[in-house]
Amino acid sequence: MSEPDVSVVVAVYNTMPYLTKCLNSLLRQTIGRDRIEVIAVDDGSTDGSGRELDRFARLHPDTVKVIHQANSGGPAVPSNRALDQATGRYVFFIGADDYLGSEALERLVKAADEYGSDVVLGKAVGVNSRNIHQAVFARNEVEIGLFDSALPWSLSNTKLFRRELVERHHLRYPEDMPVGSDQPFTLEACFRAKRISVLADYDFYHAVRRLNAHNITYRSRHVERLRCAESIMNFVAQLIEPGEQRDAVLLRHFTWEVARLVEDDFLRLDRGAQEQVAAGIRVLADEYLTDRIRTQLEIEPRLRISTAQRGTLDDLLAVIAQDAEHGVPPTIVDGVRWYAGYPGFRDARLDLPDSWFDVSDTAADWLARLEAIAVTWETCPDGERALTVTARTPRRDLASLTSGPIGLTAGDVTGTTLETSRDSGGSTVRAQFRVNLLLAGAAAGGALLSVRSQLTAFGGVGTAAVRAPTRPTVSRLMFRRGMRFFVITPTTSHRGQLVIAIAPVTPRRVMARLRRRLPQGGK
Repeated sequence: MSEPDVSVVVAVYNTMPYLTKCLNSLLRQTIGRDRIEVIAVDDGSTDGSGRELDRFARLHPDTVKVIHQANSGGPAVPSNRALDQATGRYVFFIGADDYLGSEALERLVKAADEYGSDVVLGKAVGVNSRNIHQAVFARNEVEIGLFDSALPWSLSNTKLFRRELVERHHLRYPEDMPVGSDQPFTLEACFRAKRISVLADYDFYHAVRRLNAHNITYRSRHVERLRCAESIMNFVAQLIEPGEQRDAVLLRHFTWEVARLVEDDFLRLDRGAQEQVAAGIRVLADEYLTDRIRTQLEIEPRLRISTAQRGTLDDLLAVIAQDAEHGVPPTIVDGVRWYAGYPGFRDARLDLPDSWFDVSDTAADWLARLEAIAVTWETCPDGERALTVTARTPRRDLASLTSGPIGLTAGDVTGTTLETSRDSGGSTVRAQFRVNLLLAGAAAGGALLSVRSQLTAFGGVGTAAVRAPTRPTVSRLMFRRGMRFFVITPTTSHRGQLVIAIAPVTPRRVMARLRRRLPQGGK
């Protein structure tokens, strides 16, 4: 076989049955099998993934190469091993549960050859409501910069890389990072690339979310994720000099990697883990959190990270508990400025600047913050089932400050507002989501719909995720749409936000339920 155009790297660990679709999408590429090589590394799978790889290798021995190894604990080692074997002019990485559009590799290679690009991003889209940051894919771009574009928010490795660049700088994945090991690789490749291009006119990469309504919560270990955040940010600091360019990259890491360490689930950690994570965040903030970065953070991560930096663990717990357990914080009005009344505001002991609590420039969004107090199933007059969400805010003047209807949405579905009222304790908004509309927006693989409030105030539209301090106790129900069955489950995310999970009832799932219900031994 002559030198292939693309070496496709697939790190595999227990990804059946998704793996089959992934491999088929590679073999059906319009670029042709003679122009690609697939290097799949089975990282000690126990679910039959290794056997499936061997089956494809037997069917397509000139295209598919399989390496088996003991489990390494993450994608770094198998990715590096595949890179050592790669012979293509370009290398492309794909997750073993994801798949490509049929023209993806042909389009990417053509653009890289035509533009002389070292890195090419093809538009990635989410499957099953997987969230993929889309800003970098606004339009086709022959050349974008790392520091003046949305590229820092898209540092996954799912791109086409010129292999000569990879080998010239010996770019590899840090093998001591079980989470996020692709980010240093991608960042340095983009930093050293002579040209980075974006193709946004085709769905190149389909990133699949595995839906499991029983386990919506993000359960990765906090201390492990802290260590990975430290590794990534220290790597950025070694690669890029202090200043605006470094801040453009580190803003992403404070917004995502660091902020996720102090989500609502932080409250459920044991005290020792909380102390360790808070101390780690303090070190990162002291070292890298500039005023330029801090002012660009949203109010919740800004105050949580800042309190971890300047306060005690109990101060941090109080700030998180305000959102997670006590509801929407009060608004403190001082002249023309609005401040979020979180614990620590104008506390002389902490001496936190008022500007850290200022929400004046996003007052409409701040006004839209609601807390779900009830989620119920109801039957409409025409017999249609619907999910009704009742949300509250301590503001009695909500209606008087808005200039239009106050409503709730679930993904792209707009609920029917049934009530907007006020009492001595605040204001209530009640909206209803018909099941047929929820299911109409769900793909065959299901969906995960975030419930948000929306209103018009101060000359703009305000929106905010609806929080749910406690997980809804309403039961999950099964519904039919056409020939398919779906289970709808109101639940909460790791951020304490109300979400509606829509999961397909597959034959595999039905059999799993039956097995769980059978007595031991199947008798």
